[in-house]
Amino acid sequence: MMLGLRAADREIHLALLETSDVHGNFFPYDFLKGGVDGSGSLARIATYVESLRETMGDESVLLFDNGDILQGQPSAYYYNMVNVESTHLCADIFNYMRYDAVTVGNHDIEAGHPVYDRWISQCSMPMLGANIVRTDNGEPYLPPYVVLERQGVKIAVLGMITPGIPQWLPEVLWSGLRFEDMETIARRYMPEMKAKADIVVGLFHSGTGNPERYATLAENASAEVARRVPGFDVVFCGHDHRRANRVLLNDVGGAVLLLNPAADGHAVARADIHVRVNDDGTKTFKVRGDLVDVDELAPSKDYMRHFKQQCDEVRKFTDEVVGNCTSAMTTLPAYFGPSAFIDFIHSMQLEISGADISFAAPLAFDATIAEGPIRVSDLFNLYRYENMLYVMNLTGCEVKAYLEFSYAGWVQTMTSADDHLLLFRPDPEQIPDLWQRLKNPNFSFDSAAGIRYTVDVSRPVGERVTILSMADGTPFDENATYRCALNSYRGNGGGRHLTEGVGIPSSELSSRILWSTDKDLRYYMMQRIREFREISPQPLGLWKFIPEDWVEQARKKDEVLLGH
Repeated sequence: MMLGLRAADREIHLALLETSDVHGNFFPYDFLKGGVDGSGSLARIATYVESLRETMGDESVLLFDNGDILQGQPSAYYYNMVNVESTHLCADIFNYMRYDAVTVGNHDIEAGHPVYDRWISQCSMPMLGANIVRTDNGEPYLPPYVVLERQGVKIAVLGMITPGIPQWLPEVLWSGLRFEDMETIARRYMPEMKAKADIVVGLFHSGTGNPERYATLAENASAEVARRVPGFDVVFCGHDHRRANRVLLNDVGGAVLLLNPAADGHAVARADIHVRVNDDGTKTFKVRGDLVDVDELAPSKDYMRHFKQQCDEVRKFTDEVVGNCTSAMTTLPAYFGPSAFIDFIHSMQLEISGADISFAAPLAFDATIAEGPIRVSDLFNLYRYENMLYVMNLTGCEVKAYLEFSYAGWVQTMTSADDHLLLFRPDPEQIPDLWQRLKNPNFSFDSAAGIRYTVDVSRPVGERVTILSMADGTPFDENATYRCALNSYRGNGGGRHLTEGVGIPSSELSSRILWSTDKDLRYYMMQRIREFREISPQPLGLWKFIPEDWVEQARKKDEVLLGH
């Protein structure tokens, strides 16, 4: 109780909690590593929420999720693609944990209409998406916002999604929809939310962002929307997997709390709101933010008991052996040249598609498939996302431009053997998360198969790649047109390899697509391995960095920075 309150005054304390980018981490097991004990998870978050509700009372705790929950672990994939008859596990969990509102994320859309429409229909709380708009009538596909009332305090929650989906996902997954600019939509709904509520909350599946990149895509626009659209008291962020707990001032001087709990259920974002209700009915507010780590909490016994059957089903699915691998594969070599890990993906893509050239990147920062039996769980390590496989037409000149763009974001220009090979952020050794030490995400580091080439890291950006021939030794022709296999994220403009690198307008990408799988690439890999029964992945040796003596010396230093 605040000092000096009059007898008629009262104080209300509300706790607003956010989970985001859980990526299927429902249980305290790492199914990607064969079901061993894992960290984070909604099972541990359930323990925290249960305790807080017991301490503060149900009316004082509000729970939100910020999307990207239907992808990342076999526990989500199983209920997306295999067991489609039961209530979706994620809907069952949201209902059990009594979430108050949820925003849809881009990886939820990636699951496709049948999956996310089923999931949305089975969730008992409002599923929000103010900037997800129907193309047939211009109306929101989901409710734009909800007004919740607790102890006489009204909280408006506006849900939005990052608008970059058409650049990352094939249209079949979001047919009939468009994704509008977040700032424009926030301005549209702010007046009516302010008229209805005491507190306005943004629940944005979008990161805090980088101001200089805001105008180009507005992928991570949460901070800019909070600043440019006055009226928000709290903005819960997501999408970029980067923790945030800070206050910024909007354009009229008002304070906005920004919170992001990062990913995989390791933390909960918490906004404590203290409301003083004066005897004349007016209210004053104090807001404080926190990120609560849950890794040390025991999983909720009630939660685990309730979902035991579903957990056992997922374990059985992920433990299935689909084939045998004669040697181990790891991600690390892929950063420094041809690797068994990436070249296995290349080989699969070429075989499945019949294409001339394949492009692929290490989708997992640091993963291993051990020698021996290959389980379903291993394929999630190998290929993290539910991408389809495309075949697109590219000229030889465009293939070269594609690779020049990829290596420009992957390696720096070396002046001697004392330099780093990889492109790191400034002072990388000071950054605790190893994957964040790289200036650009590892899933942008596309190499190629089907051609032989060198990458001269002593040359400036744009002049590094020399394509020597096709893989079979026949000439490579810059004026010829080649059938190129690549995942749907890249084929729709993700990473900007085709748009910025090659120079193909976004509107023309679809016209380049010759063929597409109808299921995700992992599914086809699983089927092929079942057919082969045994695989012996080896580096294809089709490309290399030069000068080789510089690269080898730099590699030793760079491996240490990557945690090896």
